Amino acid sequence: MRLIAKYLYGLYVAVLFGCLGLLAMLIMALLPGLGRRRRVARSLSRLFLRLAGMPLKVRGLENLPAGPCILVANHASYLDGVVFTAALPPRFGFVIKREMASVPLAGFLLQRIGSQFMARGAAGQTTNDARRVMRSAASGQSMVFFPEGTFSEEPGLLKFHLGAFATAQRAGCPVVPAIIHGSRVALSPRGGLPHPTRLRIE
Repeated sequence: MRLIAKYLYGLYVAVLFGCLGLLAMLIMALLPGLGRRRRVARSLSRLFLRLAGMPLKVRGLENLPAGPCILVANHASYLDGVVFTAALPPRFGFVIKREMASVPLAGFLLQRIGSQFMARGAAGQTTNDARRVMRSAASGQSMVFFPEGTFSEEPGLLKFHLGAFATAQRAGCPVVPAIIHGSRVALSPRGGLPHPTRLRIE
């Protein structure tokens, strides 16, 4: 009985995510203004987490500087981007691996909310992407980096890439550390079904 309940919950979350994703795609395609699109993304992310039974608690928003900054956080799950979109003010954009730009639906939505894509392979593309990200930060944009670049099946931090810190140094803006709790349990990197879990960001 418990296994059936898990499968039913997994199916419910998948349908919920798909429906809200399609709604987001329609709104993002039609709505002008980056700030407006980010506010919609924030509202839909919060709605998804609430309806999925994953309540989110955020501590320390008062520690964010009023001006531009680089926020760096641990990376534990594919859910992390949704959680930070729900938690942070709309002035924050994301720096994401370039492979995500070609993922149907997700790539379009990420582009429409002003995400910056960063290559990890070819040196030329990586350099061009890094320069573009640094220009964006220097122009006053606040950005979220997952400096590990990916996540592993095992808990714990991976080696940090230096892009977030080099960007902050070049742009002359502060680095703000953040921690996400619960996303690894809610959607395990090992695969399998999602799990209703309390989420927390500090």
